[in-house]
Order: sequence, then C-alpha cells, then structure tokens
Amino acid sequence: MVKKPVMRWAVLLPVLALFFATPVTRASQGSGPAHLDVLYVGAHPDDEAFSLATFGRLNAEHRLRTGVVTITRGEGGGSAVGPQEGPELGMIREAEERRAVAKADIGDVLNLDKPDFFYTVSSPLTAQAWGQEDTLGKLVRVIRETRPKVVFTMDPAPTPGNHGNHQFAARLAIAAYHAAADPSSYPEQLTGEHLRTWAVSRLFTDGLRGGRNLGPACVGDFTPDEPTDRTWGVWPGRRSPGGETWAQVEKEAQREYASQGWASFPDAPKDPAQLGCEYFTQVASRVPYRVDSRDADGLLEGALLPGALPLGTTLSAEPAQYTMTPGSSVKVGVTASPGRVSLSAPAGWTVTGGGREFTVTAPADAQPGKVRLPVTLSRDNGRSGSSEALVEVVSPVVAEPALLPQLAEYQDWARAAGHPELADRVPAVQAMPVGGRRDLDITVRNRGQQAYSGTVGITPPAGFTAGADQPFQSLAPGASKTVRFSVRNTDAALPTGMRGGDHQYTVHVKPDGALAGSARGALELVPSTTVPMAAVAPQIDGVAGSGEYPGPPLNVSSRWEGTECASTQDCSATARLSWRDDTLYALVTVTDDKLGTRLDAVTDCKRHWRTDSIELTVDPRGTSENTSTTFKLAALPVTAGGPPCGVRDADNRQGAATGVRVASKVSSPYHGYSVEVAVPMSALPGAIDPAGVGLNVLVYDSDTQDKTGKTRLGWSTWGGVQGDPYRWGRASLPGYTPPADRPVAPPAPVLPLEVLASVDSPQSIDQAVRTGFPLGGAPAAKPVWLGPGFLAAGENGTAHVFTVDNTGKVLDRRVITVSPGLTPLPETTGRILVGFTNPNGGTSAAATR
Repeated sequence: MVKKPVMRWAVLLPVLALFFATPVTRASQGSGPAHLDVLYVGAHPDDEAFSLATFGRLNAEHRLRTGVVTITRGEGGGSAVGPQEGPELGMIREAEERRAVAKADIGDVLNLDKPDFFYTVSSPLTAQAWGQEDTLGKLVRVIRETRPKVVFTMDPAPTPGNHGNHQFAARLAIAAYHAAADPSSYPEQLTGEHLRTWAVSRLFTDGLRGGRNLGPACVGDFTPDEPTDRTWGVWPGRRSPGGETWAQVEKEAQREYASQGWASFPDAPKDPAQLGCEYFTQVASRVPYRVDSRDADGLLEGALLPGALPLGTTLSAEPAQYTMTPGSSVKVGVTASPGRVSLSAPAGWTVTGGGREFTVTAPADAQPGKVRLPVTLSRDNGRSGSSEALVEVVSPVVAEPALLPQLAEYQDWARAAGHPELADRVPAVQAMPVGGRRDLDITVRNRGQQAYSGTVGITPPAGFTAGADQPFQSLAPGASKTVRFSVRNTDAALPTGMRGGDHQYTVHVKPDGALAGSARGALELVPSTTVPMAAVAPQIDGVAGSGEYPGPPLNVSSRWEGTECASTQDCSATARLSWRDDTLYALVTVTDDKLGTRLDAVTDCKRHWRTDSIELTVDPRGTSENTSTTFKLAALPVTAGGPPCGVRDADNRQGAATGVRVASKVSSPYHGYSVEVAVPMSALPGAIDPAGVGLNVLVYDSDTQDKTGKTRLGWSTWGGVQGDPYRWGRASLPGYTPPADRPVAPPAPVLPLEVLASVDSPQSIDQAVRTGFPLGGAPAAKPVWLGPGFLAAGENGTAHVFTVDNTGKVLDRRVITVSPGLTPLPETTGRILVGFTNPNGGTSAAATR
C-alpha cells in the first residue's frame, strides 16, 4: 500500500526545486544503456518476424544490442484471438511483438505512435495518414538518440502486393539515414533537445531480388537479378545457444504473433539442406566493405566488425550524376579517412584525377547498363578497404514507357532521395481488358549533347497490335516528347492475371547517327465482362430467379494467394451480375467442402478474410490509384448468430454498408454456399462510368476453425489484388446512365486513424524508464518523479498513471492533469508506471521500483 507523504514540505520542496532546475539531457534520464548497435525499421508489429533468425544469430555471436522501430502498432488489422481492434488490439500486438523479438534477444521496441489503417498498396496514402515530416522527424530523433551503426528496413518499391505502409516505412528509413547525419535536418533536435547528429555506417533493405537458394551454400550461390546489387545472406541453420537452429527459434518467435493467425505455424525443417538464407541488399554505406564477404559477418564489416581497416574508418564515393551517355564523363567525389585513394573502372574506360576527386569517362561504344566503380583506401601498412560508386550508362536518346501513378511517384521519390539506382526496381506495367484497347504514352528523352531525329515504336507481344513506328524531329538536348500509341488485344483467348496475363512488350528508339535504345514494359491483361440489365429486379434470397441474371456466369476459381485448391469440390466459385434501375446485383456461388469459423456479425464481419467469405469490389471510373476511392463489400455467408453479414472495409468509407442488402444459402449437408447482394449505386464513391467500371469478385476459403485463411480465389487474380484497383477486371453496363446530379469525383476517404499512444502503454512506459528514451519518438519533456503518494512534475501536462501487479497486469488506470510541483496520487497496491506528455508533445516516463 502506497502511503501519503509524511515528510515535511519544508524539507521536500528545496530538493524538488533542485530537481526541476537540473537541465534536461539524455544522460539524465533512464538507467539503461542508451545506444544500439543495430536498428530495424518496420511499419507494424511482425514486420521483423522473418529476419529474427538473422538478428538473433548476430546478437548471440557478437554480443550486439539490437532494437526495432515499429511505426504503428497494427491497430487497423483484424485479430485471430478476439474481437479487439483499435488501441485495444494495438496493446495486444505490441505485447506479441515484445515476446517474439525477445527470443532473438531484442529488448528495445520503439513505437512512433502512427496509425495503422487498412491494407493498402499505396505509399502516398500512407504518407497522408502518417505525415511525412512528423514521422521522419521522429525516426531521425530515434536514430540520433540510439546511434545504431547498422540499419535494416523493408522494400521501398511498389512491387505487386507490397504493403504501402511497408514501402513508406522503408522510404522513411532511407531518408533518415541521410537526415540524421545532416545538421541542417531537424536542427531543433540539436539546439533545443541537445542531441547530436549521427552517421549510420551501413543501410540494408530486406527485399529479395533474385532466386532463392537452400542449404548452407545459399550465401555464395545466390545471384541477384540485378548484377550490380550488393546482397548479403544469413543462413539460419546454425545452432542457437539453446541448441535449436536459428530457423527454429524464428518459427517459435513467429508463433507469438497469434493475433495474426500465426500461432499454428509449423516447425522449421530439420534438414539443413532445406533451410534458405535471409537476404539483405545494401542501399548505402559510409565505411569500407568487401563485396566478396557476403555472409552474416559481412553485413557488419566496417561498421561493427573490423575488416582489413580498423573500425572508425570512413570510405564512400558519390558520382556527381548517376546517368551518363557513351563517351561522356562524370566526376566522382570520395569521402575517406586518411590514406591513399584509388578508383578503377571497367576495361576501355579511363580514370583521371586523384586524391578525393576523380573523372571517369565511358568509351564511345559503352553499352547501356549499370556499372560499379570500385574505390580503394590504402594505408602504409599494406592494408586496404574498398567501397564503390554506381553509375548507369544510357543511350543518348531513351524511350520511357508510360507509368502507373504509384510507380511514377516512386521513381520521383527515388531520384529526389538521392538513390536513382532504386528507381527501376519495378517494371512499367499497364492493365488492359481482354479484347480491349488502351492508349500507351511513350516519352522520348534526349540525354545527349546534340539534337537528334529518329523514330520510336513498340514491339507488342503476341496477340496485340500497337501501330507503326512514329518519328520525332530535332529533339534538343534535355528535351522530351510524348508519343501516343493505340494498343489493342486481338486475341481474346490469351490468359489473364496470374495464369499468364503479364504480357511483355519492348519500346525501341532509333536516333539517327546514335546508339539505338530500348526499354521493356508489360501489358497486364485483366478479364472483362458486360453486366446486363435484369428483366426484373432480383429478389435478394441467395437464389437466381428467372430473368434476374441474364448474363453468363463469371469464373471466380482462379487462385491468387494461398494454397492451390485440392479439387473443385475443395474450393471453386462462379459469380453472376446484373443491374436494374440504380442498383447493382451480384450472386456468388461457392463450392466448398469445409465451413470455416463462424465469426460474430457485429465485431468480426470486417475480418472476413479469416474465414469463408466473399468480397465484391467496385472502382466507379476504373481509374483509382488505391482502394480509398473505391467500394469494397465483404460478406460472410453465416455468422455465429446465424444470418449473413455485409460490411465495407479498406475502401472510401468503412463500416456499415448503408442500403446494401445481403442474403445467403448454405447447403445441408454442407458442400458450399451462395451469397447474393444488392448494392445501391448511390452508395458508390462517385458516379460510375458505364463503359469502364473496375470490378472484381474475390472468394476466401478457410477450411479451419482457428481463424486462418487457406486459399484466395477471384475473377481477376494477382498477388495482393485486393489492394490494386488497376488490376481488377473491367465491366460495362450497357443502357445504364447515372443520375445527372451524382458527383463524379469521390469524396475524401475516411481512414480509421485511432492509435494507442506510447504514454498509454504500460509496456512502452516500462521500457522508457529503463532506457531513458522519450516515449513515441517524441522530444523529451521535463522528467517526472514518483514519491510516496505523489507525482512531482516540472511543467504542465497530462500523466497516464497505471498500477500493475508483478506480472504486468494492469490493476488501475487514471489520466491526471498535473501542474508544476506535487500532484497527489490515490492510495494503491502494486507498481506504479507513469507516461507523461506536456502541451508541446514532449514525453517522459517514471515508475516505482
């Protein structure tokens, strides 16, 4: 029982006055070690889950201290352990992450308190929800506080299915690598918060780009898709101190993420030959490294492990420009510790200069492609270390295929971020419907030193036409011209989606008197259909009545994620659609052999992908960049209470599907179900284009009772297709005209942005007390102090006061407004934790022993 203060105020107040007068610095907060060796930057709890074998092994073998930055707590996802969502789910997922990473000896999980919303593949939408400057500032602060030598992060590219939160987390990590070392970036952290700049030594992403190899040789046998990529591998077959392989330790850690449905993950293979590497690609380095040292220790060389040169040696090289044409020159600047610097180039190239600046000239017949320029730092004792500069040779005149908005935005980011070498990570693709046509814009750009004329054309894949080559005249240096081609699909029998619908084409440009150039793109073929008008308005009863669905059924049995169906009886489906008046109707008939978990209609309908369900998606104009301007209806055929349910999720306005009607029929004995829906077109986010609606029908098959999915089927199927409107099929509605007063532009999306703040998380508070780092990546508030029955604060603010037992269970929670001086606390039994925030957003933490 905590007693009220009994000491005399006359004695206490001078002590408190001295306490509050003490300047706030990082060193005065916390009792634990402040610095990290390695930092992983992810978006959600569990993003690090498939790298824990690497971190566990490195921590154990080299006694490193590794931390994890998790920008959100995953509050926007569904839960396999209950109906929790929002902050309540965030508390669960934070606890799962802490238990999981502890198995790899990671004790520091640093949350930035940004909102997790729905699954999206859009980095721009993520930036809208998180805020670029505020989130980057928090991450820069964390790096300056924790001072890691090596940072790992995710894949920044909009590769198909790559979560937009993952993309943006990686972009922030790459930006923070540069900003944390730059005194002009977030200078208030240096002057007002007494932090110092910090230069991370090496930066890696975990996006794999190449064939995956198995067994102990997976490190040396790996060949990246791009030969100039520098990729390191860590084989998880070594034994941990507990005797298990690190692969098995990682599996046991992954099972901790039970809310994700991972509790039943199988063991790792016992046969070492069946264990594959975890691969990491270097994005940037400020220290020497060896390109032939590609194993676990090679990840740390120059940063945490000495190479040929001692730790603390710096070496990096930066070309003045990334692209160069045949016969042109580029200056390469070198930043290095004392010693002799040399730079080499491929045969036929010339290198002049020395010291810390070189001029590199490409031969006149240099072929287009990326080129590594090795840089060596040598010492008088005969030891040397190396780094590299990277340039790309391009044709004097290049042709650039049309890009999707998200890809164009990514390429602009890569160049602005100082990493143009990342811009080509994703191929240029455009979707088009079976039997349809689309305009394809090709930009011709002169990168040479003189004006050029010539021709540009498209070599289409089989089953497509693109028209004749087109000329360009006297294109000046630095100028560009856009040429439009009308591309048609002439073979309606070609496969769509993952069945082979990625059809490659080549753009060729032939400037007069100069090296010809080429570029590749792809036409992603999606299915198309005509939605007919129903003779009578369908009765929503789960059955196709006469005249209700006059068109042919759509095949909705193509797999896009999960395991293949064992048979059509295991999982297959068809869909029929029609319209009448101002309503869209759909009847989905699913063949299935096992009914999954019955979820609660009120709390779990949005988690449809954890059990048997269907999803109807509509992009009114067929032009949406992400699902926040679309309509997505999830429907469960049965629920725990019996009737079906329908709810909107991951779209323009999630929640109750106003005006939508849902009915179902479930067979007995069970061999499948049907779901019928009526969607008022007034519920869609904007008037539809009757000639080109984006449409998809998706089916989720479970076969389990543990709230985990098995197979995902659909009409237009690609990996991650539920978040990619441009890959949905296309539909026309002949005869339909939307009301004249219906807006075309969608309203601003409603995003679920409720978060769990670190000051309201006892687990985060406990860690902050130990480490001294402010909560939530925020600036430091003045310290607070807990005495017998009171809280002492040096400024106004809000205290989140928790009483916990010796297991960490919360016994009591109170939010108290405090002023400078003493604030009484209620008498209580247990340990007290306090998360404090001041009016400027600064935070601090305190706890009783």
